[in-house]
Amino acid sequence: MKDLAQALEARRGAHLYRSRRTVGGPQGPEIFIDGKPYLNFCSNDYLGLAAHPALADALARGVRRWGVGSGAAHLVSGHTGAHHALEEELADFTGRSRALLFSTGYMANLGVIAALCGRGDQVFEDRLNHASLIDGAILSRGRLRRYPHGDVAALARQLADAGSAECLIATDGVFSMDGDMAPLPELAQLAGRAGAWLMVDDAHGLGVVGGSGRGSLEQFGLGIAEVPILVGTLGKALGTFGAFVAGSADLCEMLIQVARPYIYTTAPPPAIAEATRASLRLARDEGWRRERLRELVERFRTAAVGLGLPLMQSQTPIQPLVAGAPERALAWQDQLLARGLLVGAIRPPTVPEGSARLRITFSAAHTDAHLERLLDGLAGLAESAP
Repeated sequence: MKDLAQALEARRGAHLYRSRRTVGGPQGPEIFIDGKPYLNFCSNDYLGLAAHPALADALARGVRRWGVGSGAAHLVSGHTGAHHALEEELADFTGRSRALLFSTGYMANLGVIAALCGRGDQVFEDRLNHASLIDGAILSRGRLRRYPHGDVAALARQLADAGSAECLIATDGVFSMDGDMAPLPELAQLAGRAGAWLMVDDAHGLGVVGGSGRGSLEQFGLGIAEVPILVGTLGKALGTFGAFVAGSADLCEMLIQVARPYIYTTAPPPAIAEATRASLRLARDEGWRRERLRELVERFRTAAVGLGLPLMQSQTPIQPLVAGAPERALAWQDQLLARGLLVGAIRPPTVPEGSARLRITFSAAHTDAHLERLLDGLAGLAESAP
């Protein structure tokens, strides 16, 4: 039997041990941890909606109407009018025939890939894809083939020798740790020529990128014909909880029939669906939130370059600052914490060896003063760098 204490100690020695923090209030740019105030630059609450009063009011109304728990899976007695209305609104928002709610993005990705692929099929994935996409391919029992990050030529070579196997290409839209975007037009062309499914997990693009916040597909002018499978999460830019798959009516109906993470899971609370309907309306109507994000990112990158900080190439609210070694990322994190700045240190295996980093994220709720405090803290890192 494995010695768990020894294994944990080994993680500590390698600077890979993970610790939780207990937040003492709602999400926002200013939060309390252990009674101390911090500026929060590590949340995925990109539009600043997680604690919005309109969502809280919709949630409370939803509880009064629907109760707290859904009581059962969607296919038993847990699918309410609130769930159904949200699915219809998500389908309209994404420009697709149907949408299907899942409890989490992780479960959505597992469900889709295992439903569409099996033994003898092949799943092609970017090496920097989210863990849920990788795990979905493994659980499908198809052959998982990973191509170097963003390398369309390498993917083309892999597809060329796939033979007659059923093929699915799966990718993040916006990569969660690097902040860059997948080359979706080129992937769509490859998928079309190969007769392969193309699946995009747009967890970090939905609500954020695109002229009206409809995500990576809108940014590149792609529709359901080019990208048949779209996965989105509700707990990031939309500020609530859960996920969905959007596509054709036949796709969603097939998932209802065979996707195990959908069939065998209690439906999310209907009040959460009501809150998400409110957040979706705000994301549609308040375009200033996306404009604010773009302004913050542009100002941050200009200042960070002036400070000589090792930024990666990202134009999204995810701004990684590369440290290299895990211990250096942790040291940077601790220096910022001492200044009242909360920024996450991301280490392997979440990112590749040698690329540990600070993952700085922005919210539309951040003020100019917040940004200046962050830059002052980062300037201290630059001054102390060897």
